[in-house]
Amino acid sequence: MIKSSLVRLVLAASMLALLSACVSPTPYQRAEQPRGFGYNEERLEQNRYRITFSGNSSTTRETVEDYLLYRAAELTLQTGFDHFLMVGRDTEAKTRYRYWLDLYGGRGYFYHGFPRWRYRPWYRDPWGPPRYDVEPVTTYTATAEIIMIRGPRQERDLQAFDARQVLTEVGPRVVRPEQQPH
Repeated sequence: MIKSSLVRLVLAASMLALLSACVSPTPYQRAEQPRGFGYNEERLEQNRYRITFSGNSSTTRETVEDYLLYRAAELTLQTGFDHFLMVGRDTEAKTRYRYWLDLYGGRGYFYHGFPRWRYRPWYRDPWGPPRYDVEPVTTYTATAEIIMIRGPRQERDLQAFDARQVLTEVGPRVVRPEQQPH
């Protein structure tokens, strides 16, 4: 009896930890896979890169764009340059819909025909009519090409970003994986 209660408690705590990890915004990190969450960069020329930052459904558009800008500044300094120009900048929003269905004492959801069923009791007649909800789930991906330049920024370069200043201004808003609440 005590053993089964302990097992249930451990399983519940594990599920809670797993669910809380899923709802945290994407931290500032390199994407583990080419289409994963985080940043990727591709060198196009000696002083030109394409940078992408993809966030999960809990990451706001502003955060995705800040992290892209931060990565551009960081990469500029790492490669020995001082400032950069952004060309071809774009932020793409992808929205899919999660369809929730309450039926026979459980709650499940599916995306485009792929069901995922979870038991979750509720306080209404489980044999009553089924109920469903539609929830939009949006993710953002920001992409830009940058051209990096050495030396002091010229006054006429109004579109140039000073990499050190970007790190100073955007840095306080950057959350790294080790800083995320667990």
